[in-house]
Amino acid sequence: MLDARAVVEIGTGTGVSGLWLLRGMRSDGVLTTVDIETEHQRLARQSFTEAGIANQRARTISGAALDVLPRLTDGHYDIVFCDGDKAEYAAYLKEALRLLRPGGVVAFDNALWHDRVADPAQRDEESVAIRDLGKEIASNEALVPVLLPVGDGLLLAKKEWTPETD
Repeated sequence: MLDARAVVEIGTGTGVSGLWLLRGMRSDGVLTTVDIETEHQRLARQSFTEAGIANQRARTISGAALDVLPRLTDGHYDIVFCDGDKAEYAAYLKEALRLLRPGGVVAFDNALWHDRVADPAQRDEESVAIRDLGKEIASNEALVPVLLPVGDGLLLAKKEWTPETD
């Protein structure tokens, strides 16, 4: 839908989401995937190779997302997919807004967090962080949000063009 050529993934895991992202990108698109666990990166590279993904289409970077993201190019990315530390989701949003081109999309996995986010009685760190993220995205006039109630929830927000994004 976005004709994505450059995507950032926060939280590589074993490469499952990365494979889906790569399959939805242009054939010359590049996925930059960040994870603090080097073993996750190794497993993801193995998954990409087994799926026939060319090496130059996936760039794996080991490190904490909030250390790595500031080193990536402003306004260069079509999608930023966040599936890392839930307590850091607000900081990921800030970085994503800098990294995304106008019209780009930021996506947050686990937006319903085991049905805990909608329950105000749930006050654990992750539920509160995700709940606050939803409020922040909803109140940001530069974003057009949508919450997909699939799996554990997927929160998407399109970055609109504004004079500040030009």
